[in-house]
Amino acid sequence: MTRQISSLVVMGVAGCGKSSVARAVAEHVGGVLIEGDAFHPKANVEKMARGIPLTDEDRAGWLDRLCAELERAASRGERAVLACSALKERYRDRLRAATAALGFVFLDLPQAEALRRVAQRDDHFMPASLVESQFATLEPPVAEPLTLTVDGTRSLASIVTDAVAWCASAQMQPGLMQAA
Repeated sequence: MTRQISSLVVMGVAGCGKSSVARAVAEHVGGVLIEGDAFHPKANVEKMARGIPLTDEDRAGWLDRLCAELERAASRGERAVLACSALKERYRDRLRAATAALGFVFLDLPQAEALRRVAQRDDHFMPASLVESQFATLEPPVAEPLTLTVDGTRSLASIVTDAVAWCASAQMQPGLMQAA
Protein backbone atom coordinates (compact mmCIF):
# COMPACT_ATOMS: atom_id res chain seq x y z
CA MET A 1 0.00 0.00 0.00
CA THR A 2 1.35 3.43 -0.94
CA ARG A 3 1.60 5.87 1.95
CA GLN A 4 0.68 9.44 1.14
CA ILE A 5 0.81 12.49 3.36
CA SER A 6 -1.38 15.48 2.57
CA SER A 7 -0.72 17.52 5.72
CA LEU A 8 1.54 17.21 8.75
CA VAL A 9 1.30 17.67 12.52
CA VAL A 10 4.45 18.40 14.51
CA MET A 11 3.60 17.18 18.01
CA GLY A 12 4.97 16.71 21.51
CA VAL A 13 5.05 18.16 24.99
CA ALA A 14 5.65 21.80 25.88
CA GLY A 15 9.18 22.89 25.05
CA CYS A 16 9.93 20.17 22.50
CA GLY A 17 10.23 22.64 19.61
CA LYS A 18 6.92 22.11 17.81
CA SER A 19 6.55 25.68 16.62
CA SER A 20 10.13 26.03 15.39
CA VAL A 21 10.10 22.69 13.56
CA ALA A 22 6.64 23.23 12.06
CA ARG A 23 7.59 26.72 10.84
CA ALA A 24 10.80 25.42 9.22
CA VAL A 25 9.10 22.40 7.62
CA ALA A 26 6.28 24.60 6.28
CA GLU A 27 8.82 26.95 4.72
CA HIS A 28 10.78 24.06 3.24
CA VAL A 29 7.77 22.36 1.62
CA GLY A 30 5.83 25.48 0.68
CA GLY A 31 3.18 24.71 3.26
CA VAL A 32 0.97 26.88 5.43
CA LEU A 33 1.80 26.97 9.15
CA ILE A 34 -1.04 26.49 11.60
CA GLU A 35 0.14 27.44 15.09
CA GLY A 36 -2.04 25.38 17.42
CA ASP A 37 -1.52 27.63 20.44
CA ALA A 38 -3.12 30.52 18.53
CA PHE A 39 -6.43 28.64 18.50
CA HIS A 40 -6.78 28.05 22.24
CA PRO A 41 -9.78 29.92 23.64
CA LYS A 42 -8.99 32.67 26.14
CA ALA A 43 -10.25 30.51 29.02
CA ASN A 44 -7.72 27.78 28.19
CA VAL A 45 -4.84 30.24 27.99
CA GLU A 46 -5.83 31.82 31.31
CA LYS A 47 -6.15 28.40 32.93
CA MET A 48 -2.71 27.29 31.74
CA ALA A 49 -1.15 30.63 32.70
CA ARG A 50 -2.41 29.98 36.26
CA GLY A 51 -0.64 26.59 36.19
CA ILE A 52 -3.80 24.51 35.87
CA PRO A 53 -3.58 21.60 33.39
CA LEU A 54 -6.21 21.38 30.67
CA THR A 55 -8.75 18.57 30.73
CA ASP A 56 -10.11 16.61 27.79
CA GLU A 57 -13.17 18.86 27.95
CA ASP A 58 -10.99 21.98 27.80
CA ARG A 59 -9.21 20.62 24.74
CA ALA A 60 -12.38 19.55 22.87
CA GLY A 61 -13.28 22.96 21.40
CA TRP A 62 -9.62 23.67 20.64
CA LEU A 63 -9.31 20.41 18.72
CA ASP A 64 -12.52 21.26 16.83
CA ARG A 65 -10.97 24.58 15.78
CA LEU A 66 -7.78 22.85 14.63
CA CYS A 67 -9.80 20.30 12.66
CA ALA A 68 -11.64 23.16 10.96
CA GLU A 69 -8.31 24.80 10.08
CA LEU A 70 -6.98 21.54 8.59
CA GLU A 71 -10.20 21.13 6.59
CA ARG A 72 -10.03 24.75 5.42
CA ALA A 73 -6.43 24.33 4.26
CA ALA A 74 -7.28 21.11 2.41
CA SER A 75 -10.27 22.74 0.71
CA ARG A 76 -7.94 25.49 -0.59
CA GLY A 77 -5.40 22.95 -1.78
CA GLU A 78 -2.86 24.12 0.80
CA ARG A 79 -0.26 21.95 2.51
CA ALA A 80 -0.93 22.40 6.21
CA VAL A 81 1.81 21.98 8.82
CA LEU A 82 0.20 22.12 12.26
CA ALA A 83 2.15 22.69 15.49
CA CYS A 84 0.02 20.93 18.11
CA SER A 85 0.75 18.96 21.26
CA ALA A 86 -1.66 16.15 20.20
CA LEU A 87 -0.77 14.37 23.44
CA LYS A 88 -3.34 11.58 23.35
CA GLU A 89 -4.08 9.05 20.63
CA ARG A 90 -7.74 10.07 20.58
CA TYR A 91 -6.71 13.71 19.94
CA ARG A 92 -4.59 12.53 17.01
CA ASP A 93 -7.44 10.38 15.72
CA ARG A 94 -9.71 13.41 15.87
CA LEU A 95 -7.22 15.38 13.77
CA ARG A 96 -6.86 12.45 11.36
CA ALA A 97 -10.63 12.49 10.83
CA ALA A 98 -10.42 16.11 9.65
CA THR A 99 -8.16 15.48 6.67
CA ALA A 100 -7.01 12.48 4.70
CA ALA A 101 -3.47 11.13 5.03
CA LEU A 102 -2.37 13.23 7.99
CA GLY A 103 1.22 12.57 9.04
CA PHE A 104 2.69 13.15 12.50
CA VAL A 105 6.24 14.04 13.51
CA PHE A 106 6.62 13.33 17.23
CA LEU A 107 9.39 15.34 18.89
CA ASP A 108 10.44 13.03 21.71
CA LEU A 109 12.10 14.93 24.53
CA PRO A 110 13.18 13.88 28.05
CA GLN A 111 11.15 15.50 30.82
CA ALA A 112 14.18 17.22 32.37
CA GLU A 113 15.01 18.89 29.04
CA ALA A 114 11.40 19.98 28.50
CA LEU A 115 11.36 21.49 31.99
CA ARG A 116 14.66 23.31 31.35
CA ARG A 117 13.44 24.75 28.04
CA VAL A 118 10.03 25.86 29.33
CA ALA A 119 11.62 27.45 32.40
CA GLN A 120 13.79 29.58 30.07
CA ARG A 121 10.85 30.91 28.03
CA ASP A 122 9.48 34.28 29.02
CA ASP A 123 7.21 34.85 26.03
CA HIS A 124 4.74 31.97 26.45
CA PHE A 125 1.67 31.43 28.61
CA MET A 126 2.63 27.84 29.55
CA PRO A 127 4.54 27.79 32.87
CA ALA A 128 7.18 25.18 33.69
CA SER A 129 4.89 23.85 36.42
CA LEU A 130 2.72 22.23 33.70
CA VAL A 131 5.50 20.15 32.14
CA GLU A 132 4.86 17.24 34.49
CA SER A 133 1.16 17.18 33.57
CA GLN A 134 2.09 17.16 29.86
CA PHE A 135 4.15 14.00 30.39
CA ALA A 136 1.38 12.44 32.50
CA THR A 137 -1.06 13.04 29.62
CA LEU A 138 1.30 12.02 26.80
CA GLU A 139 0.51 8.80 24.95
CA PRO A 140 3.49 8.40 22.57
CA PRO A 141 2.31 7.56 19.03
CA VAL A 142 3.90 4.12 18.99
CA ALA A 143 2.84 2.06 15.96
CA GLU A 144 0.35 4.67 14.76
CA PRO A 145 0.07 5.17 10.99
CA LEU A 146 2.14 7.80 9.19
CA THR A 147 4.14 8.73 12.28
CA LEU A 148 7.83 9.57 12.62
CA THR A 149 9.49 9.82 16.04
CA VAL A 150 12.47 12.17 16.21
CA ASP A 151 14.86 12.88 19.09
CA GLY A 152 13.81 16.41 20.09
CA THR A 153 17.25 17.20 21.55
CA ARG A 154 18.82 17.20 18.07
CA SER A 155 19.42 20.42 16.14
CA LEU A 156 16.54 22.13 14.40
CA ALA A 157 18.25 21.67 11.02
CA SER A 158 18.71 17.91 11.48
CA ILE A 159 15.14 17.42 12.70
CA VAL A 160 13.75 19.36 9.73
CA THR A 161 15.98 17.44 7.31
CA ASP A 162 14.72 14.13 8.71
CA ALA A 163 11.08 15.24 8.71
CA VAL A 164 11.21 16.45 5.11
CA ALA A 165 13.07 13.30 3.98
CA TRP A 166 10.53 11.12 5.76
CA CYS A 167 7.66 12.97 4.10
CA ALA A 168 9.33 12.47 0.72
CA SER A 169 9.82 8.76 1.43
CA ALA A 170 6.11 8.51 2.22
CA GLN A 171 5.63 8.76 -1.55
CA MET A 172 3.87 12.07 -1.62
CA GLN A 173 1.84 12.47 -4.76
CA PRO A 174 1.09 15.58 -6.86
CA GLY A 175 -1.44 17.68 -4.99
CA LEU A 176 -0.13 16.40 -1.70
CA MET A 177 2.71 17.89 0.36
CA GLN A 178 5.99 17.57 -1.53
CA ALA A 179 9.49 18.21 -0.32
CA ALA A 180 11.15 21.11 -2.14
